[in-house]
Amino acid sequence: MKLPRVPPTSGVPFKDALRLYVDRPELSRAELDGRYLHWDEIRRRPAPKGVTHEAWWRLIKLVRSQHTHPLPLNDSRGRPFSFAMTGTAQRLVHEIDRDASGRIEVPEDIANQSTRDRYVVSSLIEESIRSSQLEGASTTRAVAKEMLRTKREPRTVDERMILNNFIAMEWVREHRNKPITAEAVFELHGIVTRDTLEVADGAGRFRRSDEEVHVVDNDSGDVVHMPPAAGDLPARMNLLCRFANGTSSDEPFIHPVARAILVHFWLAYDHPFVDGNGRTARALFYWSMLNQGYWLTEFISISRAIKKASGQYARAFVFSETDGNDATYFLFNQLKVLRTAIDDLHAYLERKTREVRDVELRLRGRDDLNHRQIALLGYALRHPDARFTIEAHQTSHRVVYQTARTDLLKLAEAEFLDISRAGNKMIFTPVRDLDRKLRNPPGR
Repeated sequence: MKLPRVPPTSGVPFKDALRLYVDRPELSRAELDGRYLHWDEIRRRPAPKGVTHEAWWRLIKLVRSQHTHPLPLNDSRGRPFSFAMTGTAQRLVHEIDRDASGRIEVPEDIANQSTRDRYVVSSLIEESIRSSQLEGASTTRAVAKEMLRTKREPRTVDERMILNNFIAMEWVREHRNKPITAEAVFELHGIVTRDTLEVADGAGRFRRSDEEVHVVDNDSGDVVHMPPAAGDLPARMNLLCRFANGTSSDEPFIHPVARAILVHFWLAYDHPFVDGNGRTARALFYWSMLNQGYWLTEFISISRAIKKASGQYARAFVFSETDGNDATYFLFNQLKVLRTAIDDLHAYLERKTREVRDVELRLRGRDDLNHRQIALLGYALRHPDARFTIEAHQTSHRVVYQTARTDLLKLAEAEFLDISRAGNKMIFTPVRDLDRKLRNPPGR
């Protein structure tokens, strides 16, 4: 990533920008086409007729200042961060309020307790894999899913990273109603980084002053961020936790979604650990969202959405730091990530619903198959080479071993699955003519 140009801080008097504000109201926007653009992007666009890029930028900054809120976060030199709640930002948080915390038009499979766990597990697996891939894990998605569903021990550091993320996300779900404390963040970091650090004792503690940590761009090798000194970290962590545990009655008011995103930004900026900062920051975002009542968050994967445009994620951090500590760039990026993740969830649920309904239609009249078996058959139709085990079925649906075993054996008895053995383990695979058998089940 090429480092952006630092915005100009002088050259256009305030009175000239104010005159533009009055005379050219069509230019008085904090964002352009729904985007919160950095100077590095503004300078590449054609300037409005009769206006220099510098004057245009000065006007944009003037308008943004009207929406700006201070943050209790300072940079390494003691200069404060801030963020702006522009029109687009307010629209996005409204949509997320509506879709992630309310009960209107909740998909049936999520509202139904008997099926929702399957979607929770799927989301946890997806987030665990994608968050690890953002940090360089190279294990394929298929192999990672197989490891998590079968509870196989990880064979590589990359697989261990993914398993750690899965355990960390489970931990976040269990602790969602507890306050965020420094001790809890250390515990979370310890889970995320277990057996993956080059520094053996680096898990669950602050980096030390003799441990140089900085963020480097993978392509150019440029240092894009130097975090605060190690000696400042205890006080900064206490401030972060105090901010994370804030409520809607605090002054000034900070929208809960913005708060969770800024918690993510804050920990990533401070980089308090020798490694695992990004994974911990994203897990902390989930904790903050769930803690503030955004229950649908446990069904989405922000890392999947981030990975689709990982360059924008990285630039959002750099833009924030190079434009007077304006964290709005990161806020905008993550609001759009959240919107994408929620849309992905609804598309996924619609597809799954169609698949399950198709199987249900084909199995009409059979009341001896439960929703878990129907879901497995739907997957088997789309993946004729799939291999199912009792342990994987148990994990996917959060049932006891005996229930999972019964489910699979009954499908085998119905001639929908074949059984083979690998050592002492039973392996179930779809029969070759599963589609025909589902259309014409035995006895019909």
